[in-house]
Amino acid sequence: MSKKLILDVDTGIDDALAIAYAVHSPELELLGITTTFGNISVEEATRNSLILLEKLGVEAPVVSGAHKPYARELFKPYSRHIHGEDGIGNQLKEAPSHQAAPGDAADFIIGQACRYEGKLTLVAVGPLTNLAIALDRCPELPKLLDRLIIMGGAVTVRGNVTEAAEANIYADPEAAAYVLGAGFPLTLVGLDVTMQTLLPQHDVDKWREQGTELGKFMADMTDFYMEAYRNFRPGIAGCALHDPLAVGLAIDSSFVQTRPMRIAVEVGDSPEVGRTREVQNEHEAQALPSVDVALEVDAERFLRHFLSRVV
Repeated sequence: MSKKLILDVDTGIDDALAIAYAVHSPELELLGITTTFGNISVEEATRNSLILLEKLGVEAPVVSGAHKPYARELFKPYSRHIHGEDGIGNQLKEAPSHQAAPGDAADFIIGQACRYEGKLTLVAVGPLTNLAIALDRCPELPKLLDRLIIMGGAVTVRGNVTEAAEANIYADPEAAAYVLGAGFPLTLVGLDVTMQTLLPQHDVDKWREQGTELGKFMADMTDFYMEAYRNFRPGIAGCALHDPLAVGLAIDSSFVQTRPMRIAVEVGDSPEVGRTREVQNEHEAQALPSVDVALEVDAERFLRHFLSRVV
């Protein structure tokens, strides 16, 4: 029986790859996509998600969510230098033919969690604002989910926005601290493992060689991401599959090895704002729940699985 899935995205390029991976995985039933600001604005993330679903030939509700952080004004610039002016590698040709579903993301998450109590997997691959708002409205939400999988953080490695912080956590550190401290059955999939999941250029070229509209779109979009990696992370042979790995864990948790940790998020005006750190102090640790932090990944096996399904 397929797992019930919600994807919470800030639809840039690796979000788009994650959506395609989820749609093409029979183990998952995509109940809907919720969107937030992050790589681009929430309005653009919603538009891009609708476009992706149309190109994939599937129907699922896309519900718009937060347009700014939970407890502060927007302070992280959008990542257009990484994902393109439109968020999908400058491949936007026309508006989607469908519209976003009514309502907002937090209410959609709560409604589906209540409907499928104990059976819903939520994969969050953007800032965690929608989840923080949902927690305010439904404090029992952590008990309703089967699993929350978060692409975010850098517990044992350096960040990718600052030396200390990963982009999704940095974009809304207060929301991240709230969600990580709420007691969800939670797997944190951060740069500790995602930077090892490199998609080679020759595999992207194969998508274009298929001669399909979808293959060309996905290849042209990912080429922009590849070029960004060449410019900003020279020496890395490919682009990291950050968000797809989080989806991969919803399919097969054995792609990674985890260790239970108590994780604090630096908030406020800290010079290390957005840092995700393991709490060693026993007194501080008592106030935090344990979460499963991915520390090792079978990158080759995951990559083969991803490539067998994404296009």
